Amino acid sequence: MAYFAKLNSNNIVENVISINNSVITDANGIEQEQLGVDFINKLYNTRDIWKKTSYNTLAGKHNLSGTPFRKNYAGIGYTYDQQRDAFIPPKPYNSWRLNETTCNWEAPIAYPNDGQLYTWNEETQSWTLQTI
Repeated sequence: MAYFAKLNSNNIVENVISINNSVITDANGIEQEQLGVDFINKLYNTRDIWKKTSYNTLAGKHNLSGTPFRKNYAGIGYTYDQQRDAFIPPKPYNSWRLNETTCNWEAPIAYPNDGQLYTWNEETQSWTLQTI
């Protein structure tokens, strides 16, 4: 399957759909993003902006050892950054900074590596141990 993200005028993902790979494969067997965009816009009778996204890409890595595509699989609310050619998730907290390599947000303090579960506390700028 090929996945495409619909962007609004602010490059925010509004929807993600899948289409058959055969739709985006040209006569030479090469996938062409524009074929998918044209197909979707004809199907829905629109002129929307669509960008191909890879279901298997997260943080700039392809989980099946393939080629990563646009840093992250697009989700509703993600932003498409044209300069980086990347989908970036919504910023979870004001203090978090964008990792330019992964295009994911990172806390100013690394997540503890002790096998326990933590949540970020924006007020204290620290990780708080979750208790059941």
